[in-house]
Amino acid sequence: MYVKKLIHPEYFQGNKKKDKYFEGWYYKLVSADEHTTLAFIPGISKHQKDPHAFIQVFISEHREGQTKLATYYFRYTIDQFRFGHDQFFVQIADNTFSLDKITIKLKNQKIDLSGTLILSNLTPIERTLFTPNIMGFFGYFNFMECYHGIVSMTHQLDGFLKLNQSILTFDHGKGYIEKDWGRSFPSAYVWLQSNHFNDDKTSFMFSYADIPFLGFYFKGLIANLYYQGREYRFATYNGAKVTLENVEPKTVHYVIKKGRYQLDIHASSQTEIALASPKDGAMINQIKEGLSGQITIKLYHKGVLIYEDIGHHAGIEIMKSVHQS
Repeated sequence: MYVKKLIHPEYFQGNKKKDKYFEGWYYKLVSADEHTTLAFIPGISKHQKDPHAFIQVFISEHREGQTKLATYYFRYTIDQFRFGHDQFFVQIADNTFSLDKITIKLKNQKIDLSGTLILSNLTPIERTLFTPNIMGFFGYFNFMECYHGIVSMTHQLDGFLKLNQSILTFDHGKGYIEKDWGRSFPSAYVWLQSNHFNDDKTSFMFSYADIPFLGFYFKGLIANLYYQGREYRFATYNGAKVTLENVEPKTVHYVIKKGRYQLDIHASSQTEIALASPKDGAMINQIKEGLSGQITIKLYHKGVLIYEDIGHHAGIEIMKSVHQS
């Protein structure tokens, strides 16, 4: 079971954890007309003072040049959380999340959201013995504060959701799935993601964080560009280096190099909203995320520009102090 969980991080990792532990999956959904972007974050918080399961909902609606954001946090008892052993699924009360289907039934005083979405043509990342998951050889260590997994870089959505009195159609929409688990989110990080580029199959994710490690800290980099069926991965564990970092309140600029490749990244987010995040397993911290940002990517090989594109409907979290390097 250890090997299965290592190379398939979507499986529930924390069944033996008792305290100071969280685990959450991030399902991003964009409608075909690109007017609606949703993120479902089902998860579990194991902390002696407030153990519970949860589903966090993040809705971004784009109409007439305006973006409206809303978030909702649904709490459940621990015994309402179920998970699959032989195949992946997570069930929280009447809500189910798997690799091929999402079933939603959420209702409180402010929102009534229900429906079923079908997921198809998922795009898992490349794996080797050295890099069994997106964390590379760090995925083998059992003492990291936070672990990260990429489940699907991009895939197709079909189906619809009913939001109050409105029908949200996701036929031929796009999705993305990742997850985190451990004790706490990094104290400082930048996270970016988009799979809405001019090239329909392109997808990109980026994470640069202060990582605690054996009493010290190091800068942990993961950037994965999926383009024309090939991965261009820049990570701490494969020798990639950040050569430029410029962080401002709502924009970031990075230049990263690995061998003869260089990736230039500009990202900006104009709207953001607070989401709950873990500290020692308890969902007591807050992060700020937008779902309507832009990411401009330029990929060079031997100094020659070989790919340039702009990603829209980008998830962006800038949780670092403003500085340049």
